[in-house]
Amino acid sequence: MIKFFDPKDEAMVRLLWLSVLVGVLVIYMVFWTRLSKACFGEVSCMENCSPATTKRLNNAIYWFFVIGTVIFVLVYVVVEVAMKRPDNLRSAAGVAAFILIFYVFSYRPAQVQFRPVFWGLALQFYFALLILRTTWGYKAFQWLGDRVSEFLEHTDAGSKFVFGAETYTMHYFAFKVLTVITFFSSIISMLYYLGAMQFVIRNIARFLAFCLGTSPTESLNAAANIFIGQSEAPLMIRPFIQAMTKSELHAVCTGGFATIAGSVMAAYINMGVPPNHLLSASVMSAPAALAMAKLFWPETKKSKTRAEDVYNVKKGTEHNIIEAASNGAAVSIKLIANIAVNLIAFIAILHFLDATLTWFGHRVNINDPPLTFSLICSYVFYPIAWLLGSTIEDVFKVASLIGTKTFLNEFVAYTELSVYIKNKGTYDDYMGNATAANVTVHVSYKNDDLILDNSTTLVGGLLSDRSTVIATYALCGFSNLSSIGIMIGALGAMAPNRKGAITQVVVRAMIAGNVACFMTACIAGLLYDGNE
Repeated sequence: MIKFFDPKDEAMVRLLWLSVLVGVLVIYMVFWTRLSKACFGEVSCMENCSPATTKRLNNAIYWFFVIGTVIFVLVYVVVEVAMKRPDNLRSAAGVAAFILIFYVFSYRPAQVQFRPVFWGLALQFYFALLILRTTWGYKAFQWLGDRVSEFLEHTDAGSKFVFGAETYTMHYFAFKVLTVITFFSSIISMLYYLGAMQFVIRNIARFLAFCLGTSPTESLNAAANIFIGQSEAPLMIRPFIQAMTKSELHAVCTGGFATIAGSVMAAYINMGVPPNHLLSASVMSAPAALAMAKLFWPETKKSKTRAEDVYNVKKGTEHNIIEAASNGAAVSIKLIANIAVNLIAFIAILHFLDATLTWFGHRVNINDPPLTFSLICSYVFYPIAWLLGSTIEDVFKVASLIGTKTFLNEFVAYTELSVYIKNKGTYDDYMGNATAANVTVHVSYKNDDLILDNSTTLVGGLLSDRSTVIATYALCGFSNLSSIGIMIGALGAMAPNRKGAITQVVVRAMIAGNVACFMTACIAGLLYDGNE
């Protein structure tokens, strides 16, 4: 008997996904316009109504969806969260606290328009619900994350050829992690040449603008930030930056701070950070960035840009796809060099700070644990880590990661997070082997370090799965002090006459970008049920 589909057959699953994707594209590009005209006609019913009737109808539809969403979220949180996992409500308190604080310190609190705030958070909630609380949604993103990891492993073929098959993993970070950026950058450049990236970004931007009521420029930039970096995404709206309002500039900067580039995300995946949560964090941060940006710096003027001009994104200027691939690889050189030298500099600075602080700590009898930068950050950011919903035992560790990300950069923070992830894998293997052998296990702690019976020391100890997921979302953004200079330099070069306005909004935007990441982490913490 011929078996047409077996869900356990990976090849069949991939073919199904590919067929669905091609089918959707064909329907969208070939049939949708014709079908919509045939079914609804050239003129919509609203064009036959008076302006007053149209406005009342729009308001009725809008409030129907708002009230429906509020009721659904409240009922779901009470039934599925409060009654089953009440500790998750700390994350809900975090959402409320961040919104209240941002409203109080908003540039113009009285002029805040809550449509982008409400629908930005609603989109986050629905997306997190899909990934974290539906079996098929979680499995789909888990499958997608696994395929991305598998795809990135093809980088090893190039690394082995250039650096040697036997020796390239001896310098793991330089020759295995960073080289992924070259491969991914080349692929992105090829997709730009083919127009695929523009198609995806343009339609995500239209969806965001429709739901949140944001302008075409800030919506397109937010959509682009899902895939490309804070200095590359504004290139898509470069002709319009000169005429943008301060609120729009603030939203553009916030979008850059609240997300990471796809090429950098590829490196984090190679470091062991959960790929499914990295992918979802990148998508969820786009509406979160617009929501927080419009709450912290409300729009008070009318945008001068037109949708048809903004969404007409051109293809790459390369002559063929080979040139596009080569240019993409070449562009990655600067990014890889920047990451490498910044890591060397910042880790060295961190080591110096720790040594200096420890020395001063010894002078005032602070010895166990020693006074370090991480220890200070763990106390400063403790309230934030607690509000995110981190496991109580892990709050200090998550707070330290947030401090490292904010004052140094997210790459250093994810490097530290990857240590916890590797420790958890080592510990689980150790416990599994001990259970299989029916051996009694004894472990001991020295400060945060966990010492196993086999004399293995897990430096820093462990993070729970819940705290790891929350930290993955909270760290997923370029919102750190050094990125302020990058943002000013990039936007200032594109619009020199707006440099004053850019410097005026950029610090608030960095804070908003950080909080957008925290909001994403809060919603993930609210809906986390322990099965991820």
